[in-house]
Amino acid sequence: MARMPSAERRTQLTEAAIRAMTRDGVARTTTRSIAAEAGVSLSVVHYCFDSKQALLEAVIEAITAHYVTVVREAIRPKATLRETVRAGFQAYWDHVCAQPGEHMLTYELTQYALRRPGFEHLARRQYAIYRDTYEELVRELVRDTGLRPRVPVAVLAGYLAAMTDGLTLGLLALGDEGAAAELLDLVTAQVEGMMGP
Repeated sequence: MARMPSAERRTQLTEAAIRAMTRDGVARTTTRSIAAEAGVSLSVVHYCFDSKQALLEAVIEAITAHYVTVVREAIRPKATLRETVRAGFQAYWDHVCAQPGEHMLTYELTQYALRRPGFEHLARRQYAIYRDTYEELVRELVRDTGLRPRVPVAVLAGYLAAMTDGLTLGLLALGDEGAAAELLDLVTAQVEGMMGP
C-alpha cells in the first residue's frame, strides 16, 4: 500500500464511507467494510478516524461539499437575479436527481445521529452546515448584486435550508422529478422577492 498524506487518506476513506453507507446503510456499514471499499487495512481507518463520530462528521461535511461546489458554480451572476437564483436551485436539483442515494444518506445520517446517545450533536452540526452554507451563498449574492435583502440574511438562510430539505425529501419519497420545475420557479420568485428591489 502506497504511503499517502494523512489529509488525502482521510478524504479517500470518507469517500469510501459514503459509497459503502449509500449502498448498505449507516447502521450496517462497519469500519471493516469501509476499509475494504477503500482497499486499505482496517488499521488505516482507525488511524485516520479516532471514533465513529469523527468519521460520520467527515461524511456529512463531504456530502455537503459535493453539492455546494455544484451550486456555487451555478450561481455565478447571470443577466437577472431570477436567472442567478434559479440556476442555483436547478444545479442543486440536478445533483439530487443524479445522486439520490447520497441525498438519502443525509437523512439516514440525521436519524442515526438523533437516535444514538452522544451522537445528537452530529445532527445539529449537519443542519448548521446547511444553514451556514446558505448564509454564505446569500451573502455572496448580496455582495455580487448590491441588493439588500428584505429579511435578515440568517432568516433567509434558515428558510432556504428548510425549503430545500423539504423539496429533497419529497423527491426522494415521491420520485416525481417532473414536479420540480414549478416548485423551483415558485421558490425562486419567493427568494427574489425577499432579496429586495
